[in-house]
Amino acid sequence: MEFKLEICVETVESAVNAEKAGAHRIELCSALAAGGVTPSQGLIKSARRNTGLPIHVLIRPRIGDFFYSDSELEIMKNDIEFCGEAGVAGIVSGILLPDNSVDTERLSILRDYAENMSFTFHRAFDLCKDPLRSLSVIINAGAERILTSGQAPSALEGAALIKKLIDKAAGRIVIMPGGKINETNINAIATKTGAREFHLSASAKTGPGKTENPVLQIINGPGNNNIVVDTDIISRISDILKSL
Repeated sequence: MEFKLEICVETVESAVNAEKAGAHRIELCSALAAGGVTPSQGLIKSARRNTGLPIHVLIRPRIGDFFYSDSELEIMKNDIEFCGEAGVAGIVSGILLPDNSVDTERLSILRDYAENMSFTFHRAFDLCKDPLRSLSVIINAGAERILTSGQAPSALEGAALIKKLIDKAAGRIVIMPGGKINETNINAIATKTGAREFHLSASAKTGPGKTENPVLQIINGPGNNNIVVDTDIISRISDILKSL
């Protein structure tokens, strides 16, 4: 079984770069630096037109926690419906209760709206108080994949739990490590976890960098960089995985 790379992107340029470098799938989002939110309909349509890779769209109406109001849930359902109409391959979402358990009722609603699209439960999983029980709940809800850092700051630090999840899943769902994965640690993560799919941004900053313009500092913060996928990073990571 081959290894697969899912590349997280927020621009069409990055989606095209990911495809050129040999990625297998992209997760499309906006505001990646803030953890990611649902991309615009225009971005989704443009990414579909410009890449042949399967696109999984992040369904997250805002940054912050993963406890959603009725109005936010309605937005999520509408966004999922649009994704189906746009012909995307999958969605990426997650929803919790205030006690950090999976909101099984609303997760089932989102899964039903996704219909034939693949469903990935995202890193809200890393907040779950009982990861092994949550794994079973998510499997029963019909998700195909869980994105996780193993409830640690990085996938390498969470490798032990990721391996436990993969073992317990026993092929019923894909456990996909994500979180600070790069060419210096991909070998160790793959070896320690036994995972076959990996999620990363493989990105590099472009642009002038730090700006002294006070207006730009207010708009963009102290930096003035664009984040784009680096094809060389993906190629090097692919070569490392092929050597295992």
